[in-house]
Amino acid sequence: MGFSVKWLGHASFQITSNGRNIYIDPYDGEYNDKADLVLVTHSHHDHCDPSKIERVRKEDTTIIAPADCGSKIGGRMETLKPGERFTLRAIIVEAVEAYNYTRFRSPGVPFHPRGLGVGYLITVDGKTIYHAGDTDFIPEMKQLKNIYLALLPTGGTYTMNDLDASEAVLAINPEVVISMHMWDINPEVFKKRVESRSDVKVVILKPGEQFEAQ
Repeated sequence: MGFSVKWLGHASFQITSNGRNIYIDPYDGEYNDKADLVLVTHSHHDHCDPSKIERVRKEDTTIIAPADCGSKIGGRMETLKPGERFTLRAIIVEAVEAYNYTRFRSPGVPFHPRGLGVGYLITVDGKTIYHAGDTDFIPEMKQLKNIYLALLPTGGTYTMNDLDASEAVLAINPEVVISMHMWDINPEVFKKRVESRSDVKVVILKPGEQFEAQ
């Protein structure tokens, strides 16, 4: 038993477990395998790409996305608000908060206001993966428990930077963390900052590489 998590680039991941494929925020990378489940955190084009979704969609693919993605994606779609859950053949998905309160498009207007998008907790094979979406280090992260793998943005500007994300790791205390949405920064800085202050393992992936959970 176990699952793999492939970083496709940006905030895009493919999780494979027991022959089932889950895509999160399909945008970067290659999309060759059909999806059983697609999760979209919010409607921005670099997280909700209809062309990529259509490429992996099959007749019984379940798509979960915020309501304002519906006009872009088309077809049947589920929407979860923070705290709500959806179960698909032993895969449990729960939406959690994701928003900015320190990064603004203009004075008083955050890049990702509360209510625009979500993060997801995905439980497969008895382990929980947290995809944070586009977010700051928000107070709700301190309530997360028993996270095996955290996928956290570290690029700054629109999301947490290395410093914020490392503080989020200390609060969440996952077993493993992978940085994403990192632009051109050096992920080794994040790795050193986290591993010097905790027992959390930081895995650095290049696009197309994958992490194998046992």
